[in-house]
Amino acid sequence: MGLSASGMVITSMVERFRLSMLQQPRNLPLQDQAPASRMKTPAIIFLNRFFYPDHAATSQFLSDLTFTLADRGRQVHVITSRQRYDRPGSALPYRDRISGVEIHRVWTSRFGRNWLPGRAMDYFTFYTSAAWTLFWLARDGDIIVAKTDPPLISAVAALVARLRGAWLVNWLQDLFPEVAITSGIRIFRYWPGQLLRGLRNASLRCAAVNVVLDTRMASYLQNQGISRKCVAVIHNWADSRSIKPVEARDNPLREFWGLHGRFVVGYSGNLGRVHEFHTMLGAMEQLRNQRDIVFLFIGSGHRHEELKNAVERRRLDNVRFQPYQPREKLSDSLSVPDVHLVSLPSCFEGFVVPSKFYGIAAAGRPVLFIGGKTNELAQIIVHEQCGVVISEGDTDALVKAILGLRNDPALREVQGQNARALLLRRFDRTLSIDAWQQLLDKLDAEPVSQENEL
Repeated sequence: MGLSASGMVITSMVERFRLSMLQQPRNLPLQDQAPASRMKTPAIIFLNRFFYPDHAATSQFLSDLTFTLADRGRQVHVITSRQRYDRPGSALPYRDRISGVEIHRVWTSRFGRNWLPGRAMDYFTFYTSAAWTLFWLARDGDIIVAKTDPPLISAVAALVARLRGAWLVNWLQDLFPEVAITSGIRIFRYWPGQLLRGLRNASLRCAAVNVVLDTRMASYLQNQGISRKCVAVIHNWADSRSIKPVEARDNPLREFWGLHGRFVVGYSGNLGRVHEFHTMLGAMEQLRNQRDIVFLFIGSGHRHEELKNAVERRRLDNVRFQPYQPREKLSDSLSVPDVHLVSLPSCFEGFVVPSKFYGIAAAGRPVLFIGGKTNELAQIIVHEQCGVVISEGDTDALVKAILGLRNDPALREVQGQNARALLLRRFDRTLSIDAWQQLLDKLDAEPVSQENEL
């Protein structure tokens, strides 16, 4: 099939999806569509492949939001899998109720993240199981909030929302297939990527609101033809009450991990396809003879083993690895490093936001951001004076920044205090969840019309 023919097929499939949305009954304002028996606060149904007690970032943000909404009196359901992010063989109970949240864990295959065809099957089985559960759970006027794990779950949610007369809110943690294309997965550069982008955009146009993480992502969606009035920016967050700075002398993990008296350069969280570590690796090599400097990686991810193997090949003894830590130990684990590394190559700007920054700021630590200087987070770091921005590949600049902060404890203290103050002012958990509450309350009272967006 030639390129033009492939394009015609893609256009036809996307158009069929769009028309299927149009052919369903239109949603009316909530006060008109619900009988007297239904005039109660709508249920909120969240879709994401991982949820509490899983420690994945998407799970943690979802847990924070849903538990708070339930505590504030909302009827909250979560449709998720029985798996955990790093333990595909785990089997959490099918039904559960935790802190007022009704949890519906659906069946999926369990191939895990390391084999691409198996991961695709895990996604497909979640789509089908979640769609079935969502169809029977959703009612007129309910609000469906679809996250982005697995990718394109918004398309499933859009179809069910239309069939059941529910409202759709997409919560975009990243943009697929753009992340896959930029990561170098070649198949998505051709017609499969065009098809998936078209389906994704069609599902976004079906939504009452699309929640994104920064203004760059919002601008990109606008360039994709998504109306700006249907896009809201609500940042991810950290909880300033549960994550607080811990002094080195009071931190049990420093002693337990044998880091007493060392200057620790940390990386905490997922090391995935969108994260570049070669700049870090170059700094590790240059600083291998600085016996007081240690690089500490806490967590896992797609590129974690790749980094471990590179460290072993270079026989670097100034690098340590530790597993993910429980949430109740985040104050200690995030306070172990004197400074933190955050990485996002400039090619991913607008597609991904490095949410690990918020926990670092809560712990009051400076940030060494490796990425483009035009990145929104990079500009915040510079403006708020809470770290240093280094271009990817500039190992010498990273080494200079590490040595500068090691040799200037007063500067570290000031930058850490600035980071903590920034979190309290703009990115605290209460602020973001209040923004979510306002968005959902507005949708309850005066839902956004979708008529012009299909």
